Amino acid sequence: MKTMIVSEFKAKAISVLKEVRETGKPVAVTLRGQPLAEVVPPASTPAAEVKLGTGKALTVKRLSDSELVEKGFAEEWETLA
Repeated sequence: MKTMIVSEFKAKAISVLKEVRETGKPVAVTLRGQPLAEVVPPASTPAAEVKLGTGKALTVKRLSDSELVEKGFAEEWETLA
């Protein structure tokens, strides 16, 4: 496992994160010689798993104007007189 000090990681964070994602090899980050964190590749990429048109996306039904009036939301609106 590759090891780097926290100041080096801070300066190169984006490139280190990309490298970990591409190679799959974790990187240990240390502070004064002691382990501080481990950067590991993601288990999976959720964005790639759900494609448009698969029906797996969350949909929300919007109420029509008449449904809003029927459900009693009309009282929440002020009218100009």
